[in-house]
Amino acid sequence: MRRRRLAALLAALLAVGCSSAGSAPSPAAITGDAPSPTGPTPATVLTPPATAPADGSAPDGRARFAGRIGAIPPAIAREMRGTTWKPGCPVPIRDLRLLRFNYVGFDGEVKRGPMVVHEDVAADVLWVFGRLFEARFPIKRVALAREFVPGGFEPRISSRRSVTAAFNCRPVIAPRGPVDRYSQHALGLAIDINPVQNPYVDADGFVRNRMSGPYLDRSEDLLGMIHDGDVVVRSFAAVGWSWGGHWRHGKDYMHFSRTGR
Repeated sequence: MRRRRLAALLAALLAVGCSSAGSAPSPAAITGDAPSPTGPTPATVLTPPATAPADGSAPDGRARFAGRIGAIPPAIAREMRGTTWKPGCPVPIRDLRLLRFNYVGFDGEVKRGPMVVHEDVAADVLWVFGRLFEARFPIKRVALAREFVPGGFEPRISSRRSVTAAFNCRPVIAPRGPVDRYSQHALGLAIDINPVQNPYVDADGFVRNRMSGPYLDRSEDLLGMIHDGDVVVRSFAAVGWSWGGHWRHGKDYMHFSRTGR
């Protein structure tokens, strides 16, 4: 009788062990794989886990990434009208989303900035900047683009401050001036990262931004520079975006887009 009871107990323990193993998380749940391309929910929030210290840092003392996706607030919509958006732009403001997320500045400190992108790519973009934060890739400044003016586009302010930004209803900017077609930024499907450190270089070597001189030798590894195969290029590639540094005619080292343009 004892032997039968012991055998039954062992069988029960084995059954419990098998059940627990079958409920283990999938690899995607524990490796931080890129989100599926089905599109974001209107109010996605990425925040530190409940077990993190009250100051938002990780157990090792490093700050954790936090970000939020939401509709464009009325105050920002009013600011965009007549500056970075106007009637006739290819995307209505209601189809855009405001992201706010943490990033690591050039001084190594954690900062927080806003970015406007199309709703279809908002979750992917937030995931990418989470990856860059975890890798401590330095970004000079994240801010909303503000340089569109009726009758033309003046990129000097953004370039001088090396602002990382996305949506801007503007034409394509060639090295010597605008082109008569909308940029992918006008669709909310492109992002420029650290423009001074990662300039557009024309096929003949012409560079519009004089402040980018120290960064023209792409074999250098200076603060904020993007290189082929680094965490920035890999993270955008993971969500299906392309890098302008791979273009055949001219190189746009700051530029990432979902369409490859």
